Amino acid sequence: MAPDPKDRTVPDRPEIVCICGSMRFADEMLAANRDLTLAGAIVVAPGLLAPTGERGAAAEPTDEQKAALGELHLRRIDLADRVLVVNPGGYVGESTRREIAYARAAGTPVSFTDPA
Repeated sequence: MAPDPKDRTVPDRPEIVCICGSMRFADEMLAANRDLTLAGAIVVAPGLLAPTGERGAAAEPTDEQKAALGELHLRRIDLADRVLVVNPGGYVGESTRREIAYARAAGTPVSFTDPA
């Protein structure tokens, strides 16, 4: 039987942090990812993150893909020890609110980069 990924008794396992936030804050989420990784955390984040200057309309997912990606992100939250919401200016959109509610219902701690 595989060990439970949320078992905090596993020796020397780094903290797993799931980054959530609006895709309009991709640059800020990439910076948070970098900072957390350099601090020794395992980071899980939206899979289509790209710096602002590297995003194109051709890469925009369909509505069906967006729904599937949203469900996939909830599975990332399942893996996490905590969630970090990247919310410059306190902004939290509908999808991110759903992710926060999901994490809290599962008992996963949630923190924010900016006061809400």
